[in-house]
Amino acid sequence: MDAEQQRQQPGNDEQSPLLGGPGDVTQQDKPLYHNFIIAIVWGAVFSNDLILFSAHPLLNSAAVLFFIQAILILQPTHTAKQKKQGTYTHAALNNVALLAAVAGLVVIEYNKIDHGGKHFESPHAILGLVTYIMVFGQALVGITQYFTPGLYGGVDNAKALYKYHRVGGYLTLLLMLATVCAATQTPFNTNVLQMQLWALVVASVLVVLGVGARIKPSKLGWLAGK
Repeated sequence: MDAEQQRQQPGNDEQSPLLGGPGDVTQQDKPLYHNFIIAIVWGAVFSNDLILFSAHPLLNSAAVLFFIQAILILQPTHTAKQKKQGTYTHAALNNVALLAAVAGLVVIEYNKIDHGGKHFESPHAILGLVTYIMVFGQALVGITQYFTPGLYGGVDNAKALYKYHRVGGYLTLLLMLATVCAATQTPFNTNVLQMQLWALVVASVLVVLGVGARIKPSKLGWLAGK
């Protein structure tokens, strides 16, 4: 690579900030903030005797971790190769997260039925239901947009909806974090796990700040011409 080619590489010109511009984060970054939620939840669960119901918070917190990883892998991708690899990894991580979330749902529903409990009564349960609906909707749209664009009238039409899928993903993440925080008000937590609301709120804020700092407004269609 000659000097001129090297100068033209992203971030190599004299006017480029050393740390890059807003959203200029590469796939090689490995932020730690996404581990806080699962650390708090798993720490609380494994500090007590394990029962069948213990699988619910374990599986769902793991699902949140994989969902966050799926977002991070595409924040952002630059080259065509990165975008393709990122998309397949994004889909794989989301599939793992979805399986964990469904398994967590099965556990709570079995427990409710087995103990004659009421369904979708607490804020945690209601938020969880809305979150599951969003997750399934996001999965359906994301898969069909990329792998079967003909359903949307062609590749261009499908790509035009990517920004809405991205926004939907961020909204779903917020719902997930709110659901986790609301879990602190459930009887199982107050009587057994005793996770502190403030700790999960702080962890959630760190996740939002970390993920939000990597967002490129242009990919959400918020800048003219994008």
